[in-house]
Amino acid sequence: MAKAASVMKWAPWAGVYAAIWAGAVFLRLQAGDATDSLASGVIFALLLPPLVWALTRKTAPAAILVARPGLELGAVLIWLAIYAVVCLGWLFTVIKQNFVAGSQTYELVMLAVKLVIHVAIPILLLKLVGARVAPLLAPRLGARGVLPLLIVLALIFTALLTVISPALKEISGLKVAPSVFLWAAPGAFAWLALEAGFAEEFLFRAVLQTRLAAFMKSEAGAIVIGALLFALAHVPGLYLRPDTAGDHLPNLTQMFAYVIGTLSPIAVLFGFIWARTRSLGLLILLHATVDFLPNLSDFVRTWA
Repeated sequence: MAKAASVMKWAPWAGVYAAIWAGAVFLRLQAGDATDSLASGVIFALLLPPLVWALTRKTAPAAILVARPGLELGAVLIWLAIYAVVCLGWLFTVIKQNFVAGSQTYELVMLAVKLVIHVAIPILLLKLVGARVAPLLAPRLGARGVLPLLIVLALIFTALLTVISPALKEISGLKVAPSVFLWAAPGAFAWLALEAGFAEEFLFRAVLQTRLAAFMKSEAGAIVIGALLFALAHVPGLYLRPDTAGDHLPNLTQMFAYVIGTLSPIAVLFGFIWARTRSLGLLILLHATVDFLPNLSDFVRTWA
C-alpha cells in the first residue's frame, strides 16, 4: 500500500515532465535532428532513475529544515533571474572579450566568478533571510548506499562517454608526454569538481530544489520544476553567446527546445539523486565524472 501511494505521488509529475520533454523533442524534430535530446531523455530521465532508486532503497536522506519556504524560494528565484541574464549572458561575454579563452588567466577568472555567483551570493542571500546553510554543504559521502551509487553511476557515465564522445580521440591526439597525465588527470577532475560540480549542484540542487520541495510540499514537483529551471537558465547564455553551444540552433524557439530536450533530463537524474541521498559530495563527484573526459584535453592544453 505504501509503495502504491508513493507511485501515485510521483506519477502526475512524471507525466507533466514527459509531456513537456516530448513537446521539446517534437520541435527539434521539426527543425531537423533530435538525436541528442532523445538519447538524453531515455538514458538520464527514463533508465537511470530506477537504478538510483534500487541502489538507495535503504538510504535515509537527511532532513533539511526550510523555515520560511516562500521567502527563501523568492530570494533564490530573483537571484536565478539575475544570474541567467546578467551572468550567463553579459558577464561571461565581457570576460571572454577581455581575456584569451583557454588561457590560464581566463580559466582562473572564470573559476572565481562561477564560485561567487553559484555559491557565495546564494549563501549570502540565504543568510540574509535567516536560512541555515551548513546542512546544504554537508558532503554525506558516508551515508548508507552513497558510495555504491557513486561507483555504479561513475562507471556507467564513463562507459557512455567513451562511446558517444570524441574525447578519447582528442586525448590521444595531444602531443604531450604520457607522464603529463599523472598530474593532469587528477588535476582536471579536481578542477571540474570545483568549477562545475560544486558550483552548479550547490545552486540548483542543494539551494533551489530544497526550497522548491519545501514550498510545493512535493519532492517530485521540485525535481521537475528544478530541472526545467536549470535548463531554461541556459537560454540567455546560448542566445547572447551563440558560439558556445547554440551555434547550430536557428532561433529562440529551438534554443528552448534544445535545453529542455537535452539538458533537463540530466537535471532530472541529478535532482532525483539529491532527493534520495541529500549528498552534495555525491553530486559533485558525479558531475565531475560526466565532464571529465570531454574536458581533459582542454585542461592539458591550458596547464601542461
